[in-house]
Amino acid sequence: MSVTAYIALGANLGDRRHNIDAALALLRATPGVTVIQLSSLLENPAVGGPPDSPPFLNAAAEIETTLPPRDLLARLLEIERSLGRQRREKWDPRLIALDLILYGDAIVDSPDLKIPHPLMHTRQFVLAPLKEIAPTAIHPILKQRIADL
Repeated sequence: MSVTAYIALGANLGDRRHNIDAALALLRATPGVTVIQLSSLLENPAVGGPPDSPPFLNAAAEIETTLPPRDLLARLLEIERSLGRQRREKWDPRLIALDLILYGDAIVDSPDLKIPHPLMHTRQFVLAPLKEIAPTAIHPILKQRIADL
């Protein structure tokens, strides 16, 4: 069975556009994943990291997938690693970041996976591109449309 999911993409190191394009190409090449649409690329200041962090380029992608949530997350992390992302400290500058934001109407709260993303409703750099492609998608915990968040 296919599920609609949403991925947040971001990069603030290197050729940001190229990094996002490369991540999308790898996502498109993933069996069980079809990229349906992509938002515009939006530039945003870095949030939560070192004060001198460069700005991010952010986007959101709607996908259809037959992968279970943990398998999809594993694939996103694999794509990040293949593009050179190294996880040192939380909110460090990064070549690429892929976050699983929504997975159908699933609610998952485990140490290794949280759906919906626990901070998505507080982050304009996630909400703005997501609103562009999925304004009527519903946050399964808050029971609000993305457009209203």
